[in-house]
Amino acid sequence: MSQPITHTIPQVMIQRAWKVVVVGAGGTGSAFLPSLARLHHAMVELGHPGGIECTVFDDDTVSETNVGRQGFYPNDVGQHKALLMVNRLNNLMGTRWNAEPRRVDSSVRLDADLVVGCVDSRRARHAIVQAAKRGRCSYYLDCGNETDRGQVILGEFGKARHDRLPHLGDLFPDLLNAKNDKGDDTPSCSMADALRKQSLVINQAISVQAFNLLWTLFRTGSLTYSAVFVNLATGRTNPIPIDPAAWARFGYEAPPAPVPKARKSRKSKAKS
Repeated sequence: MSQPITHTIPQVMIQRAWKVVVVGAGGTGSAFLPSLARLHHAMVELGHPGGIECTVFDDDTVSETNVGRQGFYPNDVGQHKALLMVNRLNNLMGTRWNAEPRRVDSSVRLDADLVVGCVDSRRARHAIVQAAKRGRCSYYLDCGNETDRGQVILGEFGKARHDRLPHLGDLFPDLLNAKNDKGDDTPSCSMADALRKQSLVINQAISVQAFNLLWTLFRTGSLTYSAVFVNLATGRTNPIPIDPAAWARFGYEAPPAPVPKARKSRKSKAKS
């Protein structure tokens, strides 16, 4: 039986600012970004040297159906979501974050300690993973949801090892397969139509879990879980422990832990 693992924050993320890229400033992104700014402020107040340096990617503009359901207001209609969110937070929280009002595609290379995906399609998730692999990225935090349920999964890029946190693509490779995207991404004609497709609460629920996971990682320096599943219909929130046995239930087999070499006794050394 495998032993649970405690994941420890990399030393470099204690010594300098976290470089964070958020992809998607819509439903979940517009709920998560203010929380990320709060985390930045808390980190600085607690003595962290730099807090968070963030860049936000999103090529979409605010529509009338986004008002009230996402973090936007009537006067925002027609403006780029990434620019709005970043400018608003920079003015209110004193951050110096950057906005990229464009899509993450094959021309983008992401370099960050943490990439946060707040997108709702397999194609977009696949693009994020490929852009991260073209660059240098350590963590991938996927914040995905459907009508009234979703998942927050923190994973690591890099070669497989027994204690590497598996990312979304390791646990659920289907969620990176663009061929399996549903043909239901047609813009809603009204807010009422949009709410029939998706709970008004799900984006905030997912955002809170992502926020708490990052806060725990910073405040305690470690994690004992790396994923959370949220189901609003049942009112349940289920964390997934950092445990190869738990990962195996999703079909991911972590490499075995290296066996420590036995130390030779003094007598055996003398004989040799």
